[in-house]
Amino acid sequence: MARSALYSAIEPYQTGYLTVDPIHTLYFEECGNPSGIPILFLHGGPGAGYSTGHRRFFDPSRYRVILYDQRGCGRSKPYGELQSNDTPHLVQDIEKLREHLGIDKWMLFGGSWGSSLALSYATTHPERCLAMILRGIFLCRAAEVEWFMFGIRKFFPDAWNAFMAHLPPDERATPLESYYCRLCDPDPAVHRPAAIAWSTYEGTCSTLRPNPDTVSALSDPQASLSLARLEAHYFMNRLFLEEGELLERAERLKGIPGEIVQGRYDVICPPQSALDLSTVWTDATLTMVSDAGHSATEPGIARALVLATERFKQYFKEPSLDHNVA
Repeated sequence: MARSALYSAIEPYQTGYLTVDPIHTLYFEECGNPSGIPILFLHGGPGAGYSTGHRRFFDPSRYRVILYDQRGCGRSKPYGELQSNDTPHLVQDIEKLREHLGIDKWMLFGGSWGSSLALSYATTHPERCLAMILRGIFLCRAAEVEWFMFGIRKFFPDAWNAFMAHLPPDERATPLESYYCRLCDPDPAVHRPAAIAWSTYEGTCSTLRPNPDTVSALSDPQASLSLARLEAHYFMNRLFLEEGELLERAERLKGIPGEIVQGRYDVICPPQSALDLSTVWTDATLTMVSDAGHSATEPGIARALVLATERFKQYFKEPSLDHNVA
């Protein structure tokens, strides 16, 4: 494999379901080397789910790759469920999955909301984290949510206008509340077009250059509902975190090595958050990709992420670190 490319497609060697409470059951899979470096993939959204392509960031001969769908999305059950769906519960789910799989410590790999969840977990359970590779940093601050709802129009005015056009004029001053009301409506005739409008907006703004495949994947009628509904749910509830909490707790990451990969032209999660995190998480290295936006499918982002997994593959070859991986 060229160091700048994704690895070849692979199939899981184990799949399963883990019931985490009376409501939610999570779907998970394991790929690669069962004796390799354990690494947990945390997808974005909330609500985006993971895809088979996400397996390809990791050398299957060296990594034990764990992927799962967070509450309410993908193959986890029930689909689109908001009850007991919040950040503290998602952090607890990660611990339950770790214990279920018999892993002592593992690496975390997450982008966008996945970076937020990784930080929340790592600052709660730093003793369980070998290292982290994070992309498109989202620190869950009010200004970042406000930017998503309004600020992006400065760079993608046409996409933002289409996003607003789904709402009647008298509701466009409060789009989050208006979309949330529609996305939670039980009638598919109401929630389905709202979900497609929300997800199309996000997909259109996720790449530096227009990428119809990205837009199509996010705006799929089935996938778009969990993405839009859960994002609106979390945004409405301030991501279930105190303002600035992730950055304030970042001192707990001391001693955890990391890589931060950030697109220079990421308008979904602007680079300021990556810079802010790198200032306090001094054990991490920041790579600013000069020709990329937000999506992990951007060539420069994908290349940087694979190189990061390659560096940690070598890092954990050191004999003094072998006991951390077992």
